[in-house]
Amino acid sequence: MIRGKKVLALVMAGGPGGRLEVLTEERAKPVMPYAGVYRLIDFPMSNCMHSGISDVWVIAQYQPQSLTDQLAHGRPWDLDRTYGGMRLVPPRQGGSESGWHQGNADAIYRNKTLIADFDPDVLVVLSSDHVYKLDYVEVINHHLDCEADVTIVTTEVPDDEAARFGLVEVDDDGRVTNFEYKPDEPQSNLAATEVFVYDTRKLLETIEALVAEDADDDEAALEDYGDELLPRLVEEGRAYEYRHDGYWRDVGTVEDYWASNMDLIHADPELVLDDPDWPILTLGVDRPPARISGTASIVDALISPGCVIQGRVERSVLSPGVFVHEGATVRDSIILHETVIGPDATVDCSILDAEVSVGERAGIGTRRDPDAQNSGPSDSEIALVGKGASIQDGARVAAGDHVKPGATIESS
Repeated sequence: MIRGKKVLALVMAGGPGGRLEVLTEERAKPVMPYAGVYRLIDFPMSNCMHSGISDVWVIAQYQPQSLTDQLAHGRPWDLDRTYGGMRLVPPRQGGSESGWHQGNADAIYRNKTLIADFDPDVLVVLSSDHVYKLDYVEVINHHLDCEADVTIVTTEVPDDEAARFGLVEVDDDGRVTNFEYKPDEPQSNLAATEVFVYDTRKLLETIEALVAEDADDDEAALEDYGDELLPRLVEEGRAYEYRHDGYWRDVGTVEDYWASNMDLIHADPELVLDDPDWPILTLGVDRPPARISGTASIVDALISPGCVIQGRVERSVLSPGVFVHEGATVRDSIILHETVIGPDATVDCSILDAEVSVGERAGIGTRRDPDAQNSGPSDSEIALVGKGASIQDGARVAAGDHVKPGATIESS
């Protein structure tokens, strides 16, 4: 109980994550590896644990087995309990609420009976593909003080990126006066972080009303928050913001996923994952220490347990079990679990999924201009190699190319 209120957190983890291309063809986006040893869903789950929220439901749909394996019944976050704790909620058949979720708002609608039966006073709705640390109790208390129907956690984003987000405008009292969902011409750079605190009764009433209004429209469907739900609550005048000034990044695109990982290799990163007061926790897998040979050279990199480094690694993030052979070079790249980089191979500005094999003298990506390190590449400049692909001896994968999972690229 938080200030005498019953709180339920919903972690929305059902989307297919298509913007990450080949990286999410065989896994749910929430279990994308991050910083070597973590997964994206670890962030909302860890925030819930540290915030003292003990009832956490994870809404699943796409590639649910990969999500189930990572969640491990909530054990990493002390949510594997006899009463309460973590609950995995998949789509289901039977009854008026059955069927695939068509978006986040629709997922809430299709689980409205479960939510009503649990009867929380406050519903905290969280995305599972954003990287940040936040005490949700502070947001809930602000929400209760404002007597809000919804409180939207916001953060400022660069003007040239604003059109990618739901954007809000606020008055001097922090009341949200306007909400635009991914507008073509943004009037604000204040983005909704997809952390929402709702008055549960008001939320369910509003969703029911929207569905009833659309009942005679064959084309209408309750999909994402920004389509109808949030604009309606803003229009009714009891929507407020809570400003988040710390690190926050949406990692739903290849470019942002790459950039957020690269943010961590600085000597003094803005996001500290092992802060003893607020550590990010994950499902641990036993691995031996990384082994660095005498031929290795490592500059500004994150090297996970179980790695073997015999070559050169610069400004890169390596997940557990990666093997970089002698003479090989990995620069400005993210290499996921159990991938092998063969002798004298080169990997530049690339993301290699798990269990990829890169042959001797093979080349992936294109070396970036060292003077451009602060600008970051675009999606079209990052080479992607899907899970289990084989890049054979002497083969080349150009910048921006996407290799499908399991594919074989031969030398031309």
